Amino acid sequence: MGKNKLKKFAEMETFSCVLQYPREVLLRDGFPYFGKWNDFFKNNGLITLELGCGKGEYTVALAKANPDRNYIGVDVKGARMWSGAKEAEENGIGNASFLRAEIENIDKFFAPEEVDEIWITFPDPQMQKTRKRLTSTRFLKMYGKFLKPGGLINLKTDSPFLFEYTKRLAELNGFEIEFITDDLYGSGKADPVTSIKTYYESQWLSRGKKIKLIKMRVKDFDDLQEPEIDDIEKDDYRAYPRHSVDMKVKD
Repeated sequence: MGKNKLKKFAEMETFSCVLQYPREVLLRDGFPYFGKWNDFFKNNGLITLELGCGKGEYTVALAKANPDRNYIGVDVKGARMWSGAKEAEENGIGNASFLRAEIENIDKFFAPEEVDEIWITFPDPQMQKTRKRLTSTRFLKMYGKFLKPGGLINLKTDSPFLFEYTKRLAELNGFEIEFITDDLYGSGKADPVTSIKTYYESQWLSRGKKIKLIKMRVKDFDDLQEPEIDDIEKDDYRAYPRHSVDMKVKD
């Protein structure tokens, strides 16, 4: 591990806005703020999660735009998360925090109806592994354990595959679609929130990829069904895979 990464990890330990609970820590210590996130924030604001927050740009920008609400960026990559966490710490953005943890354990961190809204921003589409897709029935059932009834789930993605998969899943299971577009910036309907651009989004836009957005509400998290997807074309830009973007990011 490079010295710069080690420095960032050490600095993260000092940030009051960061909670680090990878699986081994969670199993050993449990999580003290389960059902008590408003105690952590020291207010009663509504809570929004950004899953797979990367560098944390969305989390910080949302927190700045909506000071009466609380935002939690979740990712397991601490060296990336450091950027957003440092900005929040140095600028006293008290309604932005970061949870370093595996999303596979996300239901261990929030009590029933503790979360008002979820953002899923530019996740790996996991074209070969349904159970790892962050909009799959497996993960939706986890979200249902802590999301308030009628809470919004927002997917922002560059992936045609993940967009079509999620659209079909929503249609099959009767989700309420509040907004959907396969070309956010071409639709003329981007607003200040949906126009927030992450580092990774800027990379895809520079390559001419269209940004897609689905805003949906799940009426019933029980008995969810996976859609047929054999005819969905795989993304056409695997020649420069997503990890190649990460390789260009200096830790």
